[in-house]
Amino acid sequence: MTLTLPNTINLPPVFDLGTYLAAKLYADAVLSAGQAAEVAHLSKRAFIEILGKYGVSVFSENTEDLLDDIRNA
Repeated sequence: MTLTLPNTINLPPVFDLGTYLAAKLYADAVLSAGQAAEVAHLSKRAFIEILGKYGVSVFSENTEDLLDDIRNA
């Protein structure tokens, strides 16, 4: 997939759109952390470590999701 952004958008010098998309899909519970890490081409650990950069918490706001994460850890 190719996405062309207008030149008028000022992105930070180091900005990875794929990682941003993966982080947002993880935040919306569309992808698991492992799936999102694959989309971002990162290890699961590396992906989790950079979530804060994109304003995404590692911890789910949903209690059941958090319990699932603990069971699958």
